Amino acid sequence: MRYKAGLCTLLGGLLALHTGASATSEMAVKITPDLDGITIPYQGQPLRIQRNQDQANTISPGFQRTSRKCPPFCIQPMQLPNGVETIGEIDMLGYLERVGQGDDSVMIIDSRGPDWLQRGTIPGSVNIHYKRLSLKSAEEKNVAELLEQQFGAARSGEFWDFNDAKTLVMFCNGPWCGQSPTNIRALMRIGYPPSKLKWYRGGMQAWEVLGLTTVTPE
Repeated sequence: MRYKAGLCTLLGGLLALHTGASATSEMAVKITPDLDGITIPYQGQPLRIQRNQDQANTISPGFQRTSRKCPPFCIQPMQLPNGVETIGEIDMLGYLERVGQGDDSVMIIDSRGPDWLQRGTIPGSVNIHYKRLSLKSAEEKNVAELLEQQFGAARSGEFWDFNDAKTLVMFCNGPWCGQSPTNIRALMRIGYPPSKLKWYRGGMQAWEVLGLTTVTPE
């Protein structure tokens, strides 16, 4: 569900909150039997993340294709090595709530390029193109800046100190997309703790299939 197309739903949800009414009993398409959605701040306004209530809704054209050339668009494994946790939509909603409540220890990263980003992304995520986390020698300075300025890592001589580093929740286009897995492996090579790396394998394709709210960055 696109943000612009979902303004009526958002306004309706705000009205329900204002009047004290519960929207749970009115919604036919919930996330779980006990959860109809979450509300997070987005661009200074509350934004409701929920499933599209139109039961005739179909997936957006960009994710209808079932077959892409492999390589590079090969099916990713279910688990990444060294204990990186693969998460699903309910887990992602939990991390989005934490970020929305001001938890600075978590960052949700959309690893895709601008062409895909303009088709919609998960509200509450930060876009960091996967090439910015490349470990090619010409780009090592850029990686160091990301580690220090955005991820909370600290330089300790020739090594990195990740004690206060953020938990990074990374995603891209889906099980056929290798961008976020590539970044996760690169971060582990420089010592980022696997326990602080989370991978939403389903990515935007699974998010769209389930009719969950998306936004288009300005």
